[in-house]
Amino acid sequence: MLLFNEIEKQTSLNFIDATTNVKYQFHEILFDLSIVEKEDKQVVFLYSSNTVNVLGAYFSFLKSNFTIALLNEELDLNLKIDLEKRYCPSVIIDKTRNEINTYRIVSLTSKVDILHFFYNKNNKVNVHSKIKLLLSTSGTTGSPKFVKLSEDNLYQNAISIISYLPIQEEDVVPLNLPIFYSYGLSILHSNALKGVTIVCNVDDVLSKAFWNQFDKYGFTSIAGVPFVYEMLDRIGFRKKHYKTLRYVSQAGGNLNEKIKLNFLDYCESNNIKFYVMYGQTEATARISYVPFNELEKKILSIGKPILNGKLFIDENTNELVYEGPNIFGGYADGKDSLSNWENIKKLFTGDLAKKDEDGFYFITGRMKRFVKVFGNRVNLDEIETFLKGKIEDVNFACIGIKDKYIIVFSDSNAIPIEYIKSVITKELKIHSSVIKYKLINDFPLTSNGKINYKALEISYEF
Repeated sequence: MLLFNEIEKQTSLNFIDATTNVKYQFHEILFDLSIVEKEDKQVVFLYSSNTVNVLGAYFSFLKSNFTIALLNEELDLNLKIDLEKRYCPSVIIDKTRNEINTYRIVSLTSKVDILHFFYNKNNKVNVHSKIKLLLSTSGTTGSPKFVKLSEDNLYQNAISIISYLPIQEEDVVPLNLPIFYSYGLSILHSNALKGVTIVCNVDDVLSKAFWNQFDKYGFTSIAGVPFVYEMLDRIGFRKKHYKTLRYVSQAGGNLNEKIKLNFLDYCESNNIKFYVMYGQTEATARISYVPFNELEKKILSIGKPILNGKLFIDENTNELVYEGPNIFGGYADGKDSLSNWENIKKLFTGDLAKKDEDGFYFITGRMKRFVKVFGNRVNLDEIETFLKGKIEDVNFACIGIKDKYIIVFSDSNAIPIEYIKSVITKELKIHSSVIKYKLINDFPLTSNGKINYKALEISYEF
């Protein structure tokens, strides 16, 4: 219980419910689990939202002998049922349902609230002692594939983050990313370890209500994935001054170079530190970061390894490989795969990379984000990056169809289709006959705010 114990020591740690404006101390939000906790390790499904109640449940089970599966509360009901059949959790916390077959309703109490949940004491699963957390590799599809993480993974990742982010006890931090997403969970852990004030139940960062909350509470940091920064750039974030904002962080994919430079220029002009980070769920969120004073020189880099981590490039495939104490213990696809823990020493990221003379790493593409046309392998990530750099203020996404076509999606009709095709053909040397174009109103996103490429493939027919 090292992570929990270290968090519990932070006497300054508080949680504010943005909907009620009530502030709670850490010990007040914890629930008494004596009614369900057993000596044998069992599974709890926590369908989460970023409410004080859910955080209280999460931390309480973190202290317990349970293995926690953090899931999206908004998952389709049929997907939830399928997952529950596969993993047989003894406890299910899901405020969207009134009943679950074979489960009875039980209530947990804290000093500030009551939490109703579903309990089946007969559900027994053989869970390896190291497995503390299960995170889905896909927050929206209900994939049964989970990443198995230990409490040491969580702790090591959290302490590595607080070694470079300038988190202070006086900070007021909005929990604006879902905790079932590894990036959002890392924000919760790292800030809790520093005893900050965490604001829960905040509105979407792109809404006016969020910025009203920003002014009300005086947020000192903001975290976002690339899409969030692209939208903030559109809605005029850089036109205003935020006197309490000390630093911003970005992870979850590659942010367009021009937008990154725009934010860097804004941050430098307003004495705000801008941190660009790289990670994967299999590494409990974080693998590398760019020191803020190096970002201008290394604007396209994912930086250097985090504390106690190591990066290198496979000489045969150019794949980026990571080593560190935050590497997961393998994947789970059902209850039978919870009985073992793999001692994985090297995480093969699936990203292609290069390293410069200063030891900074750069992602050049995804190993699986390729399409082969006319016998040539084409990197879809490179096409996206090229288009975003060539055509300002327009979002693009690319997918490949059966090694026959490259589909370019855009959310703006301001640019002629023929121009898009011509620049790809002329500068990337890709024949125009394989390029298809589709205008869409909004990009489908995963719950983590990333482009949902699978949804693009499924939803759009040509």
